[in-house]
Amino acid sequence: MAKKTSKPIATSEPSKLKKKESPKAKSESKKVVKKEESKEEVIVKESPVTEGKSKKEQSDEKLEFSNEQKLVALYNLQQIDSQVDKIRIIRGELPLEVQDLEDEIAGLETRVDNYIQETVMIEKSMLEKKNSIKESQTLIKRYEEQQMNVRNNREYDSLSKEIEFQNLEIQLSEKRIKEFQNTQEVKKQEIERLQSVLEERRGDLEIKKNELDDIVAETEKEENELIARSEENQNFIEERLLAAYTRIRKNARNGLAVVQIERDACGGCFNKIPPQHQLDIRMHKKIIVCEYCGRILVDDGIVNYVK
Repeated sequence: MAKKTSKPIATSEPSKLKKKESPKAKSESKKVVKKEESKEEVIVKESPVTEGKSKKEQSDEKLEFSNEQKLVALYNLQQIDSQVDKIRIIRGELPLEVQDLEDEIAGLETRVDNYIQETVMIEKSMLEKKNSIKESQTLIKRYEEQQMNVRNNREYDSLSKEIEFQNLEIQLSEKRIKEFQNTQEVKKQEIERLQSVLEERRGDLEIKKNELDDIVAETEKEENELIARSEENQNFIEERLLAAYTRIRKNARNGLAVVQIERDACGGCFNKIPPQHQLDIRMHKKIIVCEYCGRILVDDGIVNYVK
């Protein structure tokens, strides 16, 4: 009798056995996991300032920067612009000093010229008085000769009065000459003093001009480098925020548009900042300005990162 072969009975229940994954599927799943891990690493390692990018890429991604990156860029820009301001202040004082010295020298030269002109006029006046004395002496001599040929006492008395008058004129002229001599002596002494001061001021002016030329030569290079850095930092800031920064700088007393919180107060106007605002500033979630002076506020974290 033939043996009956038993066949497995098909059931509707799914098989509980685990299907084996093919090597190809395993490699694809590993790639996906690695990609996800690499993305997470990029997110974790992302710093507030984008490094290793060209200026064009940075300018294209202006609007994609986080608020933290914008705050870092703003504070860094403020530090650079403050250094430029200091250079311009130092250079700005020296030209004023040079200008003051030049004005003083011009004033001294004018005074010396005026005194010289006055001494020339005094010389002319003295010469006139000396000529007047000679004329009076000539008249006296003539009147005395005429007295020898008078016909009566009346003519003689008249000539005597003329002689007396000319003698008085001589005395007056001699007195004027002495006064002119004294005045001229004072003027000459003043001219000598002013010329001495003038020489000192000219020496000071030469020193200041040389100093100014040296500072301009030194600071011009540094200023140009700082300006280039400032323009580079502006690539990290959107136009609207950059315009606000520029406007605040123009209105601020010391050109400070971005300030640090110091002792729970604004570093620009020194008004107290509410605790909730301080917390928001430390969170770097949004850009917060002082409600009193309008300056942009940053915390120690941003400051330390920039430093």
